[in-house]
Amino acid sequence: MIIHHPFQYSLGWFQLTGFGLAVLFAFWIAQISSAHILAERGRDPEVTSDVLFGAVVGGLLGAKIYYAILRGDWHELFQRAGFVFWGGLIGGIIASWIVIVYKKWKFTTISDAAAPGIAAAYAIGRTGCWAVGDDYGRPWNAHFAVQFPEGAPPSTAINMVQEFHVKLPPNVSPMDVLSVYPTQLFEITMGFIMFLVLWRYRNHKHAEGWLFGFYCVLAGFERFIVEFFRAKDDRFFGPFTTAQIIALLFAAGGALWMYLRRRPATALAPAPT
Repeated sequence: MIIHHPFQYSLGWFQLTGFGLAVLFAFWIAQISSAHILAERGRDPEVTSDVLFGAVVGGLLGAKIYYAILRGDWHELFQRAGFVFWGGLIGGIIASWIVIVYKKWKFTTISDAAAPGIAAAYAIGRTGCWAVGDDYGRPWNAHFAVQFPEGAPPSTAINMVQEFHVKLPPNVSPMDVLSVYPTQLFEITMGFIMFLVLWRYRNHKHAEGWLFGFYCVLAGFERFIVEFFRAKDDRFFGPFTTAQIIALLFAAGGALWMYLRRRPATALAPAPT
């Protein structure tokens, strides 16, 4: 059994959290990866700075708006906690697309180069969820199960029932800290694997944009799988959550995009040996 304690320090009025550090590092890695691939292909890597700014703004807004919609309370927009992956991803894509169109760049070129970096950013971002004890899973009794006594929220029996509608035996005390699936670690691992796969295929022979479709497929299946272990209260489609339905649609859209971009257009520059 593992007992988790959050990573956070107060420096006067400033509070340093693992989540904040992870978000900053995630966007930084995404920019480095995207710029590297663009440079490999003989394109201007500086464009990633403007696109990154759009992704940051759109991602944070999208994550908060999606969370407020799920909670049915617009006051959540002004709370510090509450960010949802799908809202952040969709918001980041839309905002990046607006920047790309405004700058008269090609969305297929930028998105293709950004795909591995997005996967890496996801894996790093989930380390922030682990650091603060957020987005954990359902109750689980095993050697590698984790208790979050100071999580967001703590993994107590009463929170499992009230926040996530988990059914527990009647003899469980409301204030008992339950052990759960460490789904953040699942997501970190799968996100890193996605990055490795996408990085391996970054010099594919298909039309630009194909790699972004591949990312959408991998991200959709990753999210679909991990949702079976998450502590969730939005299983509106039988055993499936809203996030799983979105994940399947996202993967299907990615597969269609891969099909449409399957034929080579402009050859991509090979990676240096």
